[in-house]
Amino acid sequence: MTARIFAVDSVQTLDDFERDALRVAAVIRDGGVGTGDRVMLKAGNSAAWVCVLYALMHVGASIVLVDQQEHVEETRRIALRTGVKKTFVDDDAPIDAEADPVHLYELLVAAADRPADAGQLSFDAWGELPDGLIMWTSGSTGTPKGVVKSGAKFLRNLERNAAQVGHRGDDVLLPLLPFAHQYGLSMVLIAWLTRCSLVIAPYRRLDHALRMAGQTGTTVIDATPSSYRSILNLVTRKPALRVHLESTRMFCVGAAPLDAPLVAAYTEEFGLPLLDSYGSTELGNIAFATLDNPVATGRPMEGIRVRIVDEDGRPVPAGEAGEIQVDTPDALEGHLAEDGTLIPAPTGWQPTGDLGHLDEHGNLFVLGRKLAVHRMGYTLYPELIERKVEAAKCPVRVVPLPDERRGAQLVFFVEDEQRRDAAHWREVLDALLPAYERPNRVIVLDAFPLNRNGKPDKRRLEALAQE
Repeated sequence: MTARIFAVDSVQTLDDFERDALRVAAVIRDGGVGTGDRVMLKAGNSAAWVCVLYALMHVGASIVLVDQQEHVEETRRIALRTGVKKTFVDDDAPIDAEADPVHLYELLVAAADRPADAGQLSFDAWGELPDGLIMWTSGSTGTPKGVVKSGAKFLRNLERNAAQVGHRGDDVLLPLLPFAHQYGLSMVLIAWLTRCSLVIAPYRRLDHALRMAGQTGTTVIDATPSSYRSILNLVTRKPALRVHLESTRMFCVGAAPLDAPLVAAYTEEFGLPLLDSYGSTELGNIAFATLDNPVATGRPMEGIRVRIVDEDGRPVPAGEAGEIQVDTPDALEGHLAEDGTLIPAPTGWQPTGDLGHLDEHGNLFVLGRKLAVHRMGYTLYPELIERKVEAAKCPVRVVPLPDERRGAQLVFFVEDEQRRDAAHWREVLDALLPAYERPNRVIVLDAFPLNRNGKPDKRRLEALAQE
């Protein structure tokens, strides 16, 4: 099967697409960008985005990836902090006109009449850069950080990823994810590494994306739990959409905690599990469930070690919960200081701030963030309460608020399309939880608000809890 790049308005073979990327790379070089120069790429998912990304990597530029929706003020701050030489944008990216941005379409037009450069697309020069990639954490648990990554380490991490999950040259990958973040970018580059097809679909219009899946013969879908929940609702309400998933052999998931009822629903509906994964912007992709081992987030990839430690940093036995620590050769080089220099990252075992446990076979179970609150004499972890409740098919998010008398109040947000009232859900929750874990207040939502990564937006939930 010939590998292709499928977009909403175009279809190209991968070979033709790469020749276009070589032409764009020549235009970028003519514009004064050379090996090691820092540039910003701020645009939404599109064939043009992927083409320009490949071109910048071929040139050997240090790429500062910024979400298309990032505010102008924060974008300006990032540009100053990183010292970017050029800023590449699409028409929908909020940008300061003083940045003198280069629009992706301008590059494509300028490249259209150029003869294709000799040779093949190569990321070797990019791989040699210690700051080949600068990405930004979601900021869901604090201020976003600039994460500086080696190009070669990033690609090596994706090679481990593809080998463990089992991506093949005849696959058609459909990532329903923003490309400017770790998970989405991983899938864009895995398509290049494995020489397989890539579908660039409108991930916010899942009905359209499903039709593209059927038209392109998609074999692997990657998405967040919230997207998979929406897909399940879509095919339940509109059974005609179900046929578009018949060629899919793997449903892969990441970026947010996955609840057991959703996994069971996919196994029942499609005869396939949701294959969970674990990773982070700083440490890269770490562990993956696979078709032959669809347990939790699976085992760590080859060359990467995971352990669980107690409060004193001592490893605990299988089955016992504690903080997840990771030792990976694919970790970040460091964080970006305010003056644009590198603050080197420590090496060896890295704390993640996540709670989890390993089973006797080395499979990793991720339980949530290690954010404890004290209430009524108990130490509680809100995300562990969420997992307990979700096991009873009640999707919730718990926001703790300070309380001088009790230590903390717990505000429970329940996702319920039927909008049953708070009294109904309070009765359900009280039956599931001991008194010290029960909600002070219950708020019912049609759907959880999501951040740009497709994760539940904790800041928005905290604001709603305080209203």
